[in-house]
Amino acid sequence: MNKTAIKNFAIWARNKLITDIQYRAGLMGITAEGIKNALPQSTPNMEFYDIGTAEPYSITGEAIQQRQKLVEILRQKEADSDYPTAYKYILEEVAYTWFNRLIAIRFMEVNDYLPSHIRVLSSETGKVEPDLATTPFDADLDFTPAEEETILRLKNENSLDELFRLLFTKQCNALNEILPALFEKTNDYTELLLNLSVVDQDGVVYHLIHDIDEDDFNIEKGGQVEIIGWLYQYYNTEPKNAAFAKNGKITKDEIPAVTQLFTPDWIVRYMVQNSLGRIFIDKRKNDGVFADGRSPIEMTWEETEEKRIANEEFIAEQMGWKYYLPEAAQTKEVREQLNKIQQQSEYKDVRDIKVIDPCMGSGHILVYAFDVLMQMYEDAGYSQRDAAKSILENNLYGLDIDDRAYQLAYFAVMMKARQYNRRILNGETLCHVYAIQESNSINRTHLKYFGAGMDDLEANTARVQLEGLLDTLRDAKEYGSILKVDSYNWELLRRFVSAADAGDQVTLDSAGLEVTAVQLMALIDIAETMEQKYDVVVTNPPYMTVSNGDSKLNEYVKENYKDSKTDLFAVFIERCSKMLVKSGYQAMITQQAWMFTAIYDRLREKLSKVTLINLLQLGARGFDEINGEVVQTATFVLKNDCCSKYNGSYFDLTEGNNEAEKEALFRGKSTFHSAIYSDFKCVPNASMAYWLSHAALCCFGQDKVSKKLTTREGMTTADNDRFLRSWSEIVLNKIFIGCTSLNDAKISHKKWFPYNKGGSNRRWYGNNELIVNWENDGLEIRNLKDEKTGRIRSHNYNAEYSFRESGTWTAICSGDIMVRYSPQGALFDSKGASLFSDSTETLLYALGMLNSKVSGVFLKVLSPAYEYKVGHVANVPLLWGNEDTVIEYVRSCIDVSKDDWDAFETSWDFQQHPLVRLKDNMRFTVTDGDCKSKSYFLQGAYRAWENECENRFAQLKANEEELNRIFIDSYGLQDELSPEVEDKDVTVRKADLQRDIKSLLSYAVGCMFGRYSLDTEGLAYAGGDWDESKYKTFLPDEDGILPITDEEYLGDDIVTRLCSWLKVVYGEDTLEENLDFIAKALGGRGNSSREIIRNYFLKDFFKDHCQTYSVTGSGKRPIYWLFDSGKQNGFKALIYLHRYTPDTIGNLRVDYLHKMQRVYESEIGRMQDMIDHSTNTREVAAATKRKEKLQKQLKECRDYDEMIAHLALSRIELDLDDGVKVNYRKMQTAADGKFYEVLADSKSIMAKEK
Repeated sequence: MNKTAIKNFAIWARNKLITDIQYRAGLMGITAEGIKNALPQSTPNMEFYDIGTAEPYSITGEAIQQRQKLVEILRQKEADSDYPTAYKYILEEVAYTWFNRLIAIRFMEVNDYLPSHIRVLSSETGKVEPDLATTPFDADLDFTPAEEETILRLKNENSLDELFRLLFTKQCNALNEILPALFEKTNDYTELLLNLSVVDQDGVVYHLIHDIDEDDFNIEKGGQVEIIGWLYQYYNTEPKNAAFAKNGKITKDEIPAVTQLFTPDWIVRYMVQNSLGRIFIDKRKNDGVFADGRSPIEMTWEETEEKRIANEEFIAEQMGWKYYLPEAAQTKEVREQLNKIQQQSEYKDVRDIKVIDPCMGSGHILVYAFDVLMQMYEDAGYSQRDAAKSILENNLYGLDIDDRAYQLAYFAVMMKARQYNRRILNGETLCHVYAIQESNSINRTHLKYFGAGMDDLEANTARVQLEGLLDTLRDAKEYGSILKVDSYNWELLRRFVSAADAGDQVTLDSAGLEVTAVQLMALIDIAETMEQKYDVVVTNPPYMTVSNGDSKLNEYVKENYKDSKTDLFAVFIERCSKMLVKSGYQAMITQQAWMFTAIYDRLREKLSKVTLINLLQLGARGFDEINGEVVQTATFVLKNDCCSKYNGSYFDLTEGNNEAEKEALFRGKSTFHSAIYSDFKCVPNASMAYWLSHAALCCFGQDKVSKKLTTREGMTTADNDRFLRSWSEIVLNKIFIGCTSLNDAKISHKKWFPYNKGGSNRRWYGNNELIVNWENDGLEIRNLKDEKTGRIRSHNYNAEYSFRESGTWTAICSGDIMVRYSPQGALFDSKGASLFSDSTETLLYALGMLNSKVSGVFLKVLSPAYEYKVGHVANVPLLWGNEDTVIEYVRSCIDVSKDDWDAFETSWDFQQHPLVRLKDNMRFTVTDGDCKSKSYFLQGAYRAWENECENRFAQLKANEEELNRIFIDSYGLQDELSPEVEDKDVTVRKADLQRDIKSLLSYAVGCMFGRYSLDTEGLAYAGGDWDESKYKTFLPDEDGILPITDEEYLGDDIVTRLCSWLKVVYGEDTLEENLDFIAKALGGRGNSSREIIRNYFLKDFFKDHCQTYSVTGSGKRPIYWLFDSGKQNGFKALIYLHRYTPDTIGNLRVDYLHKMQRVYESEIGRMQDMIDHSTNTREVAAATKRKEKLQKQLKECRDYDEMIAHLALSRIELDLDDGVKVNYRKMQTAADGKFYEVLADSKSIMAKEK
């Protein structure tokens, strides 16, 4: 089945049908803006509408009444909402009605299920004209003489589309007799709006025939009726996206589209085989266990269970049930209890089994349940023909909130029945699938006319019950199948409604009585289906946070489903359990949150009163149609009996990346676990940690992290853009690193303090990037008020834990928790939760355990979504032993990780670039007379750095493996975990030639600006007072402006300055070799090393700099800013934010931009001279090309100069405390308030305009 083609068609067809129907409605004065009246010249038999052409559009006869009905329906819907909503809803409803009929007829014609056996949409021979249009009078359609005359006329006129529409409508009306729920009589406004074509190759019919392979519909060639379900889901793609995208609650009309999710076929089979199929196998599973002649006394209990399991597998194999799971091995006591339950609940006849899908959608589950029931009937000796009829009448039930889904489910079930019984489509066989309807429109005054001929007691009883039922079903579409319906005397109600008597004359009061009777009968059928009990409930319920629904749904769920009120899927777990008979089976696929999260602990407690037979945890990507981690699911089977020591079967399929991989994992049985549900009580919140061994479960009874340590969620500033900065943005002497207490902070008069807020995946040490404004004891943060309410917005300051040493971690991870040591001096965020102890040794020991594999065993239970909250970490069991050894390894891990973190300039403890520090590893001495000079090869420094990184990486990996080994032994988890650590999980960096050479160039630029000095370790200048004494070996640029040119025009451009720096650091004699080494590492284009390096500065340096100076979740915070004239590279220059003054832009303009303009003018003149005087054709062509390039660059510079001039004259002041994002916009905003974009990548760097 080509799902891509199906999806593309369904989405396109929806829009095409809606457009065509809107066009038809517009011809009759009905548009999105309103409803126009007919023109004055209209008559009772002909109406005219202005469509902006010379001749108005006209409708006659029946079309006039159809239009009136359409207007009436629109006005009714408008009364419930507004006109635009009504217009959109009704016209989309019409589009969907015709879509349903089109795909249904396509399925029927391909499978030769049409009564006439003549194709309606296509031709057996492949011609454009459908076979019905070719031989309309062979189709046994009941044409009137007028219709026959019209058909002949249209054929003679070759009006194929008009002929097709007439015949298609006629066929739909004829199908009403055999499939009334789908093919309602179309003599109404839906027919009026029909606008189909078979000739138009851009029409829906043509695309349906040609875009979707016919074999996908043909059940004899691998096609399935499930294609109807896929078309339904894909048709709803855009409405679903629109509902999610809007602000506001999900309405009852939107719920079907939002929650529609087509269940993978293998999961449908798993659910049905293990519920309905289990009823069949339960009756037979003990047969033959003792067939070899041995009595129970002669067999061990293990042998008895093995034979019972083998027997279940054999029966399932005989039935072709590949996804059936035999019961796991049980104890003898449990087996005796199960056998006793089984004896009490065995069904007597297959006709007695009732199966329901209360959220049936397009009927996928019901269709497969039909197949399994057919097998059970055949086993009981029924013919397929009799079985199909009995399944429809006795066994199969379905409900849905969506009328459109109901139509397709009804069709799918009837087509499945037709597959087994050629005579089933007679319009007489009952089919118990329903769309839930509301009682709102029932005319209750009509109730007095019902019950004619019944005695007063019966009639009054029926009337009271019916009134109660109507009250219950008011607004029923708000609630769907979760609505609880009382048990009424259904046969009494049917007799009551059937006995109607309004007298001989129809009065205003009794008008419409017949319609009311039909509506009441339908409501009775629906209500009985909702109330009665079932042997099997199997469904894929909607997944929707209840609070996203409207107020009525919220109130109903809160009142009736207190233990599952958060999400509809959980509500349905409760609801479905109440629909079961004693010992009935409940099979579902839902989100997995109910298994683990604390909000569902009371639901899990309720489920301990039933028996969980088996469960497959699918996790993310269980549906190929849903990407990402948002929807994480589990599918399971429950039995409505309590067997507290039942050993359930569980499969962990979370490692599968798609439907196929998860199915393969299940079929391979490699991830099987067995567990007793009642054992989960020892786990915090009774989370379903089915994979835990007995040893691991026992650990939950031991002391937790919270016994000796304290976990705390950090501060919420309520305005991070205002209060947080990257440390590199700010003047260094305003930051207090190493603060020990709140009092120290207050008396220091410093403004900025280190702030732990999670960050990237890293263990042991690092992510020290952010600082927070805590000036005057956090005065600004503490007094941040909501403008509307006046309430303080920030909270959770954690005063007693401020600036203490801690372990800190990122709240949301993609895998195992990663805890970092944070020395004294930091405050912490809600996303950088922290761990504290009065003892450093205790803290380090806990860090060792939490960073080991062992913690993952418990945190997978406590936080299956990898969102590590303080309560999760506090509840991790913490066993003590080998403390001194553990602490020694942890200290080593921290030291190694700190060395790695500090080796790069994003650390505030960065001292010197490692390729400068390690230059002595490959040097030689040049002697020139009495002078000796040392030179160094950069390649040697890099090799030494590579070796240092490798040793650091190996040391950390070895340390972590030893810690794993210690804790695995302490916790007794040798059978579950191995101590080995994969390279990808070690969070220090190995050497990377390109990355490290780029970082060296960044360091060199820092030296050019004076941020770093070859004579001073660490930062030489980051704002404040300039100290010339720090710079001896290499002098920084005098004005703090570094031009970048595409050719060597200037004597002080960035490449020239780099060469000077390389000579000073590594010596003049190795300059060319070192330039070659740099160029090779960078890659890129160029005819020489200098050209490659120049192109790097021109195109990629600033991009890499932004990447280096970016903060997770906060974006780019560059400290070197690039003035950039545009795509022609006419002018580029870097400045250093901390050296910026109000004169910087003026200096840049006069000393560099104007100078480049003069250079271009001179070069253009030189090229022109060459063009005028050279006799070399190739030389002239090159000069012409270069002149054109120079002219573009000159123009770009002049245009740029106009913008720069406004900013230079404004002499803009910056306050570094405002941060890069604010200052990036401020620098480009002139005194007149106008914004001039002169800096590179402004949109992604600067703050949004307020």
